[in-house]
Amino acid sequence: MEDLLNIANKTFNSRLMTGTGKHKTVNDLLQAVNLSETEIITVAIRRLDLNNPRKKTILDHLDWSKYQILPNTAGSRTAKEAIFTAKMAREVTGSNWIKIEVIPDLDYLLPDPIGTVEAAEELIKQDFICLPYIGADPVLAKRLEELGCATVMPLGSPIGSGRGILTKEEIKIIIEQSSVPVVVDAGIGVPSDAAAVMEMGADAVLVNTAIAQSSNPGLMAEAFKQGVTAGRKAYLAGRMPIKETAVPSSPTEGVSKPA
Repeated sequence: MEDLLNIANKTFNSRLMTGTGKHKTVNDLLQAVNLSETEIITVAIRRLDLNNPRKKTILDHLDWSKYQILPNTAGSRTAKEAIFTAKMAREVTGSNWIKIEVIPDLDYLLPDPIGTVEAAEELIKQDFICLPYIGADPVLAKRLEELGCATVMPLGSPIGSGRGILTKEEIKIIIEQSSVPVVVDAGIGVPSDAAAVMEMGADAVLVNTAIAQSSNPGLMAEAFKQGVTAGRKAYLAGRMPIKETAVPSSPTEGVSKPA
């Protein structure tokens, strides 16, 4: 059975998105991208050196014909900065896809909900396909969907923390209420975290630090690919009912009852 991820009328086989930050070497990045079999790769435009046209950036090492490049507005503290960065990203990449990040909080890197809505409203007017990174707030997620965002991307826990899914109940509500893809982003530390949210019904996950900062990024990327696939298949299969008491797995017919 074909099971494709659909974002803004574009389809993808992989439900694992990956980031490009914090890799120790370009070779580590490229190996991880290859073994993950990702099709959507996010790049922080503000962190690229675009002043020297002769200097290669991450974008020069990626095969744009194979991947959907998803520029993000990381480093933007206000909606105004995020809008400016999105416009710059469109000039650099020629794509109107943008991951909105508005983060004024430098200690916990939590997204600004008001700034995110403001940025999304303006960028949607300018024909951007917006994928906003947000706190796990069901009301905010629904508001952004109603504005016309292509996905919502709630955090599992703070960026780069590797603490796993601390917002499980909120993410469940977001999934239940959303008509656009729900992509769990941030805090995922190991493949079992990714599998868990996919089992809950998330449409995809975005993983960066957990791959980039592992001892073997290529192997970890492959493990995440398998975790996402397993979680998705489990969700589609439908889990067994949870019961309060034990239920024997072998037949009980013909078995004599204790005296």
